[in-house]
Amino acid sequence: MTPAELSHTVLRAVRRAVDDGELGAGTVESVERGGARIVVERPRAGGHGDYATNVALQLAKGAGRPPRQVAEILSRRLADSPGIAAVDVTGPGFLNLTLSRGGAFRDVHALVDEIRRLGPAYGHGEALRGHRIELRIPYETRAEIVADAVARIGRSQGAEAEVERVADPAEVTFRPVPADPQGLGAEATRWALLHPAAHDRPRTDTAEDRAAHLAQRESNPLFRVRYAHARTRALSRGAADLGYTSAPGDPAAGHDDLVAALADHPRILLAAARHRAPDRVARHLVGVADAFLADPGIFAGALPKGEEKPSAAHRARLALAEAAGTVLAGGLTLLGIDAPAYL
Repeated sequence: MTPAELSHTVLRAVRRAVDDGELGAGTVESVERGGARIVVERPRAGGHGDYATNVALQLAKGAGRPPRQVAEILSRRLADSPGIAAVDVTGPGFLNLTLSRGGAFRDVHALVDEIRRLGPAYGHGEALRGHRIELRIPYETRAEIVADAVARIGRSQGAEAEVERVADPAEVTFRPVPADPQGLGAEATRWALLHPAAHDRPRTDTAEDRAAHLAQRESNPLFRVRYAHARTRALSRGAADLGYTSAPGDPAAGHDDLVAALADHPRILLAAARHRAPDRVARHLVGVADAFLADPGIFAGALPKGEEKPSAAHRARLALAEAAGTVLAGGLTLLGIDAPAYL
């Protein structure tokens, strides 16, 4: 596992802690704002483990918890992460990470085959069959967009969903926007209002805020998600031009972050439905996109180079890339956002 892959593994642990309610949603935003990344480095002299990170100290203020407590929360999740053999909390809240020597997260072949078989319905289920999600919302833009996404996600888990509009805005349980965002367009507006947690205020008030949501660059989470999806489609087109298609198989080691993110998709959808929290799906899609874009073996290794001939490994890597594209497209659809094949 490379430092970049380990950084994404730590960020995924942060997201899971947010999804489980142990850390506030703003915790993730404090890491992602401006395209920031979690730093992992070799421990200093006298330290132990293969890598160390001070992420808990960085997040403590935004999380409203002591750094040591944040570190303990993250250590429990990191201990179960692929590629990590041991996690130790030291000092005021440093995390020391020992990597495992080999071993895959799970059967990649089976996971990719399942995603190919189910397509956009991967992660859908019947766990909430018999449950009814009733949403009482005011006539307000954010309320309507969130309710629509909650209903879509709930139905994906077998629940019935009904949206009822009421006159009293006080009945809404999240912070509404003061006015409809201007100039964003439907897709960016939905993301801007769905990505923050219910208790967080969307950043749509100023021209600078709105420009950030439209920026075609790495600092824009929606752009990263849609770009990653478009890139998976481009890989499929490139393979077709070379006369081969994908096939589930062994893509070789080194893709644990992406595999883990794809395997986590059903859990995320069910949790988002139960908690009526479409922001969890949005953050998860960012995690899938980041894992894909940070994986050179998949992002740049699914197609042969030069005189190289397509091999079983190329087909397996392409299948994993296409699986990522399927998850990204399916998740965006549940949020009511288009997943373009070209970007």
